[in-house]
Amino acid sequence: MKIVCKRHDLLTAFQTAVLFVPGRNTPKDVLAYVRIEAQADGVTLQATDLDTGAIVRVEGVDVDQPGVALLPASHLGSLLRESTDERLRIQVTSQGAVVRGEHSELRLNTRDESEFPALGPFHEDKYHLIDGRVLRTVIQRTEFATDAESTRYALGGVLFELEPDTLIAVATDGRRLAKVEASATAVGGHAAGELSTIVRAASLRAIARALADGDEEVRMTVRSSDVVFQSPRATFFSRLVEGRFPRWRDVIPKRPDAARVELPVGPLSAAIRQAAV
Repeated sequence: MKIVCKRHDLLTAFQTAVLFVPGRNTPKDVLAYVRIEAQADGVTLQATDLDTGAIVRVEGVDVDQPGVALLPASHLGSLLRESTDERLRIQVTSQGAVVRGEHSELRLNTRDESEFPALGPFHEDKYHLIDGRVLRTVIQRTEFATDAESTRYALGGVLFELEPDTLIAVATDGRRLAKVEASATAVGGHAAGELSTIVRAASLRAIARALADGDEEVRMTVRSSDVVFQSPRATFFSRLVEGRFPRWRDVIPKRPDAARVELPVGPLSAAIRQAAV
């Protein structure tokens, strides 16, 4: 493999992919590597911790020789952050990888790419379409109410219910409950059907951080064992949580005569923070 790319563009893609590289307690050493694949139509970075993963497209790359390589995430990240070179040339052979700039050269050990768990591309023609900024808000307003320590695994994720023109997200830890409705459009008749779409809170936090401000539309599709989010520049995967989610609708009062009070959000939030002191 031989490519030439702008350091800033590669760093931008790497910073998204590295969110899905596991920490020190990785179940497999190979997961501490980032998979870089160069094809005639472009270059992508892949990273996964087996529960969640990402495929990120790198912009502005000249591919001199297609190929696949596994590069250590920690060393590659340090190089991209500290280098002052505008362009980098990456060449991978059987002896390893060489990253050359105008003022620097770094040699990296590689791993056999067949050891890395493959992440399939997004080919589904049925999905829900949702605004990227709205999706990020939905995640931020629900994932805080999950409970990763509970023996009830379903409480460690956010439940997504998909309707023809609406996305409903619900999270609870048994003591509090958060529910958000957002506009979403079903394409191709996409529906979760009988599948219980519970997505790990940790996966959603990584996806929310990875979504860029320019990701105006995100495609969301539910498969038998995972859920996929695709933005214009990246594709994110997360395994579904097994278990039965609580009957959350039974918690919300249905009294038509219940008192309702409208409050301005800003002053209410400020008052709560002051009272919490």
